Amino acid sequence: MKTASITRRNVNWGNIAISLAAPLVALLVATGLTSALMAISGIDPADAFSTLGSRMSERTAWIDATQRAVPLYISAIAVAIGFKMNLFNIGVEGQYRVAMLTVVAVGTSVELPPVLHVTLCIVAAMAAGALWATIPALLKVYRGVSEVISTIMLNYIATGVLAFLFAEVFAIREEGRLNPKSEELPKSAWMPNLVSENLHNISGFIFVAAALGVAYYVLVWKSRFGFRLRASGTNPTAARTAGIDPKRMVVSAMLLSGAVAGLVGMPQVLGDKHAYSSDLQLGLGFSGIAVALLGRNSPVGIIAAAMTFGFLDSAAPFLDLESIPKEIVVIMQGVLVLTVVVVYEIARRVKERRTQERASRSLDAALAVAS
Repeated sequence: MKTASITRRNVNWGNIAISLAAPLVALLVATGLTSALMAISGIDPADAFSTLGSRMSERTAWIDATQRAVPLYISAIAVAIGFKMNLFNIGVEGQYRVAMLTVVAVGTSVELPPVLHVTLCIVAAMAAGALWATIPALLKVYRGVSEVISTIMLNYIATGVLAFLFAEVFAIREEGRLNPKSEELPKSAWMPNLVSENLHNISGFIFVAAALGVAYYVLVWKSRFGFRLRASGTNPTAARTAGIDPKRMVVSAMLLSGAVAGLVGMPQVLGDKHAYSSDLQLGLGFSGIAVALLGRNSPVGIIAAAMTFGFLDSAAPFLDLESIPKEIVVIMQGVLVLTVVVVYEIARRVKERRTQERASRSLDAALAVAS
């Protein structure tokens, strides 16, 4: 009984209240700022929000939002792994593009039973993403090159190399087709849809994304490797003193992040297009950075952030129908991420100050009793 009462007294309800209030405050501030920007641009905020609100009651809207959220979730997990090591992997965009063309090359060159064929494609995608991420990892460890600079440059290199290879080697140009595409993957390499209603689908790749989320949580928070990862990211000097090799952890984190990044484009290649083409959805790597920031690198938080982005992306065309520029969705997403980052930083500082004040009062009380 005494232990239970002590535990209840030690609960810092003030910090809990701050943690719960932070996302609500961020949402309110983001809504206010977005409304002000729309009003300045001559757009009625009520019309925009009512259009978005009307979509929330439609089943197909959530199907589309989930389909769009799956690659965003995978991309954010890849980015979050780097964040936990204090690494900024901006190269997810290039890593998953390399993986998409690699999977097409590997998948069209073999014939296997369905499950094995899909598995081979997934392994090939992860290997390609990890291999492309090895370059900035080695540059950082052995030459001290910032991963921010190297990954950005590698994105451009990947874009140019892939465009050349696609145009000269893989592209099949058919008469009457505006967008050339590669040879189509055999049906044994197709990922079946979990939900299919007319043109609204949810790829079965959602199960792979869910497994990645669980693996990310277990690896980062429940394993020795995860402890070493977080320790190295928080304080490399202290980690080195404890026997953790920071260079090895940098390479491991970048390879793991790249391997996950390689899966970002698989819902399209295996579940939708079944080929590499010029009309594939791009920019998912950069969107993943925003989703990871919005989700605070938490598996559950990233789900909420990915669904938010997915819903806004799927609802954007309906804004056009109401003569509201669909680009307002991008503004909403940007303002939301910026607001969340600022509000959470303020909340963190407030909680730290409250903790310090609480510790100071406890120390003063202890000294008073001792004297």
